[in-house]
Amino acid sequence: MTSKLTFRARTLDASKPMAIHRAEDLPELAAENAINRAVPALPTGMEKEEETEKHLQDILEAQNKGLVKKVASLVIPTPEVTEDQDSVYGSLYKGQFKQQRQYIHVQPFNADADNPDYDMDDDDIKFFTEELKERRKFEVSMITFEDMIDRLEKNSGQTVINLKEAKMLLKEDDDLILAVYDYWLNKRLETQQCMIPTVKTEARDGQTG
Repeated sequence: MTSKLTFRARTLDASKPMAIHRAEDLPELAAENAINRAVPALPTGMEKEEETEKHLQDILEAQNKGLVKKVASLVIPTPEVTEDQDSVYGSLYKGQFKQQRQYIHVQPFNADADNPDYDMDDDDIKFFTEELKERRKFEVSMITFEDMIDRLEKNSGQTVINLKEAKMLLKEDDDLILAVYDYWLNKRLETQQCMIPTVKTEARDGQTG
């Protein structure tokens, strides 16, 4: 029983010499045309949807059938390209650029560094609006007021700081410091606790949390 002669596709080895034969030297070549020499299809490098494009399939089909003239006449449509690039470029870019003396400088933005931990409550807003702004006409913002209370709180432990220490700490107008200090001290004595809420954690390694 004889099996049909087949060829296995192999990659070329450039380091090995290959024999070259002329067509007239191989009279038996015509008899071997029926040999099954199937070569696996190689990837085209295109997407599946691109491989099924009609114009491409027409060209591949014509190549397989050996229709050289038809292949030369077939084209794959492509977008038109404007050849007059200079006029288009000149209309878009005027060429009047002048370099500035220095670059634009941007300060690093850190939102947490500017905002105090203390948040004003309803009593604070009432005191700030009626006492500081309307009656005593202080030029002070809410952020500044919160920052002053925040500093007083963070520099007071079980015992509160005195007025002299508060003036050295806050570095604002003396009348403003006195008004804010008296308000904060009275509120601290009424609440008998820290005015900035903290989350208690478990004690670790002998530390108290």
